[in-house]
Amino acid sequence: MTQSKTNLIVVTIAIYLATFVSSVEGTILSTALPTIVGDLHGVSLMSWVFSIYLLVTAMVTPIYGKLTDLIGRKPVVQIGLAIFTFGSLMSGLSNSMYALVFWRAIQGLGAGALPTATVTIIADLYPYEKRPQILGINNLVWGIATLTAPLIGGIIVNTLNWHWVFFIHIPFRLLVMLLFQLFLHEPKQYNRTNIDYGGSFWLMISVLFLMLSFQFLSYKNINWISIFVFWIISVFTLWRFIRHEKSAAEPVVPLMLFKNKPFMVQNAVAALINGYLMAITVYIPIWVQGVIGVPVSIAGFVVTPHSIFWIIGSFVTSYLIIKWTPYRILRFSLSIVLFAGILLAFIPMMTHFGWFLVITAISGFGFGITIVSTTVESQHLVSKRDVGVATSFNTLARTLGQTLMVSIFGIVLNVGIQNGISSHQGANLSLVNTLINPKTAVKLPARVLPSLRQVLYGGLHWIYLLGLVVILLAIIINKFGYKNSTES
Repeated sequence: MTQSKTNLIVVTIAIYLATFVSSVEGTILSTALPTIVGDLHGVSLMSWVFSIYLLVTAMVTPIYGKLTDLIGRKPVVQIGLAIFTFGSLMSGLSNSMYALVFWRAIQGLGAGALPTATVTIIADLYPYEKRPQILGINNLVWGIATLTAPLIGGIIVNTLNWHWVFFIHIPFRLLVMLLFQLFLHEPKQYNRTNIDYGGSFWLMISVLFLMLSFQFLSYKNINWISIFVFWIISVFTLWRFIRHEKSAAEPVVPLMLFKNKPFMVQNAVAALINGYLMAITVYIPIWVQGVIGVPVSIAGFVVTPHSIFWIIGSFVTSYLIIKWTPYRILRFSLSIVLFAGILLAFIPMMTHFGWFLVITAISGFGFGITIVSTTVESQHLVSKRDVGVATSFNTLARTLGQTLMVSIFGIVLNVGIQNGISSHQGANLSLVNTLINPKTAVKLPARVLPSLRQVLYGGLHWIYLLGLVVILLAIIINKFGYKNSTES
């Protein structure tokens, strides 16, 4: 990248604007989804509005990573933004749930390019020790967007209609495309080797069926036969992918990355800790609402310290990567995450709301260092020509970790609740669902509340015990992955 011609400030602002718009769009859609489902009469397809987006995004992420190294960062960003913008336009024009799900898949096709290409651009423009700060600000932008999006979504749905959820951000995406086109300059000559279509195909099919199996795991009635079939297909196509890559002139994922032990350690830890992140962001709000009875208007703030201290951790990482080895950084950050995890696993059921603010702040600090350092180190541990592939691999690892663990946590919660129901007279699943929903919980008789809260707490308790296992596994991988290495 020709930094002398590139306008560093404008391009960085464009990256932050792209992050803000993407975060706002996703959060607004969550707010507006009940209205959309009611209008299009598609409750049976509701989960697929998000699932299909994540499936396609995960499928194409490695492909875009390779393209950033082959044809350049700017073309990939522009292609991704163009596809996403077109998918947004058509999503807004949808008149049925089937059409909306299809166009959400097109959005996902474009979305796969953005995180990989933009983080790779940051790696091109900023030195190793400066990147955590830039990524930290990017996380701050994401946090601001998440906090403001529900308000924006409510205004759009109430004053306009749900179609504008998809239309409202199109001008901003076009502006981002213009800023990248005018102010981001790259060398004209790139490696024009033919794209590895065969490897891309086998990898996409493998990821698709793996993600589908995770999706089916999250269903209330699990169809194990379908899941095993999906796993068999995923393993078979992965085997075909590996065989193909051994002879490919320009493999979409160079197999030598898997021989890079420090690189694999960083990404294994990233996958596990991003998976555990779901226990924080998804289930702590359920705990404070359903178990200790905090109003929904306040409960949403329970993860705010997590976001704030994540950003602080990102900035601290800039100092740590200069002073410490990658092994020592992860040992430090994972110890912090473990401490917060132990607190969540063993605190009493009716712990005061304020303690949750403290715990999420501690975990956020540890997460900020872990996630940013694994991203930066993944880029640093490969040759410059493979930075795009390394970035996409890291993104895919984090996505797979989150998708797998949110499904497993859902299963653990359901099993824990069922066990609790069997040991508490008068409790049933319908009443527990009523307790979890703040709008209906107030209608429950006071005499059943203690038992129902105990049942819900029991299910959540098993989630955080499993979470400890996940954190400890990450610590073990970091410890023994760097064993006999100068990193330790």
